[in-house]
Amino acid sequence: MAPATLGLLAPMAATANEVTINDFNAAEEIAVTNSRVDGLEARFNNLEAGSFSETTTASFGVDFLVGAVDGASSEATVFSYQMGIGLETSFTGEDALSATIDIGNGSGAAAGSDGLNFDTTGDKLELDGLTYTFPLGGATVMVGDNTDISAVYTGACAYSAFTDYMGNCGTGNSVGVGGNGATAAISYAFDSGFSLAGGVSSPETELVGASADKYGIEAAYTADSYGLAVAYADDESSTYWGVNGMYAFDFATISAGLESEDPGSGSTKTGFFVGLSFPEVGAGTFDIGMATSSNYASSDTEYYTYEASYAYPINDGMTITPGVYIKEGTTDQTGFAVKTSFSF
Repeated sequence: MAPATLGLLAPMAATANEVTINDFNAAEEIAVTNSRVDGLEARFNNLEAGSFSETTTASFGVDFLVGAVDGASSEATVFSYQMGIGLETSFTGEDALSATIDIGNGSGAAAGSDGLNFDTTGDKLELDGLTYTFPLGGATVMVGDNTDISAVYTGACAYSAFTDYMGNCGTGNSVGVGGNGATAAISYAFDSGFSLAGGVSSPETELVGASADKYGIEAAYTADSYGLAVAYADDESSTYWGVNGMYAFDFATISAGLESEDPGSGSTKTGFFVGLSFPEVGAGTFDIGMATSSNYASSDTEYYTYEASYAYPINDGMTITPGVYIKEGTTDQTGFAVKTSFSF
């Protein structure tokens, strides 16, 4: 029976193969496939057209802080965080539209006015700065809102401050002059290493002419191993002169700053800063500095702040920085905190 059965199945198999081959048209199938691919590409292009442009970039930074201050109004150990989002788009390749967005819950003595000022936005996103920069005759022009005049300054401070007292090498009112609303500034960098910059910032409701206007100008020179910056600022109630500089030795970099404040009525006030940065202490960097806690008149009692910190990079995007500071005053304060920073 086997030969007979095989004889019956053979014609059926041949018929099935014949039907399959005849029903398959390679040209038609390829055409259908190409049509489907074209449809997917069209949908993808439509999606891409509504997304970020090719020149838009985003950067993110997150800081976590755990710390406490002995001698403060509250000595409780606190946890704070802050996050910054930077967005930038270029339209010509030489200009830049930039936005900075902050969010944070900074609170408590360790993260507040007694030490490390973390962003306090009530866990809500806030626009921290919106600027547009563009070239003009070899110079760079910046216009925007809620940004500092000193954003276009060169500066000459190489110290990595752990507390706000040491920020801008003690020249935060002059070389680090801020803004007060709408800001316009311009800078020019010469080939020789010299640079000039200046600007004005006014409340949005009354451009140039309000009592809260700020003006600033800076001249700086920077080289491979040293730098010097001199700045003048006027906020309608006080004028400031400031100078900061740095010099890099083989094993460390020294930074210093001096600022003079003329309140218009009363005595002139001065403040200073000096700090050392050691770039290769183990796998990390060590910074130590001291500064006056504010600008003081000759008749004032001067108080000083001291700090030390060690920044240890875990990897390219994560750094842990423990630090300690002592702030003199009617009641001395000693603060200790550990900051963990992420960048991506």
